[in-house]
Amino acid sequence: MFSWLGRTASSCLSPLSQYARMNKDDEEDLGGENDALLWSKDLEKHSHGEFSFAVVQANAVLEDQSQVETGRHATFVGVYDGHGGPDASRYISDHLFGHLLRLAREKGAMSEDVLRTAFSETENGFLTLVRRAYAIRPVIAATGSCCLVGVIWKKTLYVANVGDSRAVMGYLDRSNQIVAEQLTRDHNVSMEEVRKELRNLHPEDSEIVVMKQGVWRIKGIIQVSRSIGDAYLKRPEFSLDPSFPRFHLPEPLHRPVLRADPTIVTRDLQPNYKFLIFASDGLWEYLTNQEAVELVYNSPRVGIARRLLIWAMEKAAKTRQMPYSEIKKLDQGVRRHVHDDITIVIIFIDHEMLDSKTSIPELSVRGFVDTVGPSNFNFP
Repeated sequence: MFSWLGRTASSCLSPLSQYARMNKDDEEDLGGENDALLWSKDLEKHSHGEFSFAVVQANAVLEDQSQVETGRHATFVGVYDGHGGPDASRYISDHLFGHLLRLAREKGAMSEDVLRTAFSETENGFLTLVRRAYAIRPVIAATGSCCLVGVIWKKTLYVANVGDSRAVMGYLDRSNQIVAEQLTRDHNVSMEEVRKELRNLHPEDSEIVVMKQGVWRIKGIIQVSRSIGDAYLKRPEFSLDPSFPRFHLPEPLHRPVLRADPTIVTRDLQPNYKFLIFASDGLWEYLTNQEAVELVYNSPRVGIARRLLIWAMEKAAKTRQMPYSEIKKLDQGVRRHVHDDITIVIIFIDHEMLDSKTSIPELSVRGFVDTVGPSNFNFP
C-alpha cells in the first residue's frame, strides 16, 4: 500500500567545461540569491533519497505550478506548465494529487490505470469549471496546461505526461558513465512523429498542422498536442469569436484536436538508476538531456536544481547577448522575452533507503511557496 495511503550533444565542450566558463559576475551569484524571481528548496528528504527543487518566473503571472509530496514509503512529483494563463495549472496543482490519493485508496495500490483516471478526472473537473465561468469570462476556455507526474512506490517508478514537459533519468552504463534516458514523449508538433499522428487522426483537415511564423502549430495556434484544458480546441461549445483573434478558429470545431490522455512509463528501480529530472520545457529549450544529467551527476546535491536553472538561463542570456546579472534585474513579463517560466525537480534515488525502515518526514512542497508544510494525506 501507498505510505501516503498510510499517510544529443549541442557543443564539443562538456557541460561542466562550459559551466566553468561563466563570466565572473555570474559565477559570484551562482546561487541566484539576488534574483527576486527565483525560488528554490536546495535539498529535502523523500522516501527514497533526497530532492532539490527550483522555479523561476518570467511571465507577468507565474504559469508554472509544481509540487512534491513525500510519504513514509512513497514520493509524488508534479510539474504543470500552464499556457494562456495560470487557471489550468493552478487547478491541476489543487486537484490531481487528491484524485490520485482517493483512487489509489479505492484500488489499494498504485497503477497505470489509477494515473490515467486521475488525469481524466482532473481534465473533466477543469472543463466543468470552464463551463461555469465561460459566460462571464470566455477566455478561460483558452487556458490549458501540460501535466507531468512522477510517482515512486514499492520500488516502482510511474511517469505520466501530457504536453512537452519532460522527465529524464540519469543512470550509469556498463562503463560507469552517466547516461541520460528520456522517459517521456514530447507531445509537441515540432516533432515529425506528432505531426504525422495528428494528420492520421484528422485526414479530412488539411490544416490540422500548419507552419506559422516559422513554427509548426495545430490549427496555426498551439504547439502541444495534449494538455489539460484548452477547452476551445476540444469542445465546440467553448469556441471563441473573432474578438479573441489569437484563439479564434475560422471554421467550427467538429471534434477535438487536442487530447488529455497521458503517455505512461513504468519502471522497476534498478541499482544503476541515480536520479530523475522533472522539468518544464523552458529548461529543455536550452539544455540537452545529456548536458543536464552530466551537470547534476558531477555537482554537489545541495542547490543543484537552482544551479541547473541558472545554467539554463546563462545559455538563454547568450542568445540575447546579455549576462544573467542583467536578466535578474528584469521585471516579470519583460523577462519572458528572454526565457520562459522554468520549473526543475531533481529526485535522487538512494538505493540503500529502498528497504530502510527509517522514518521520512511527510512533506508537501509547492513551487514558489516559501514554506514546507506537513502532508495531510493518509492512506490506510
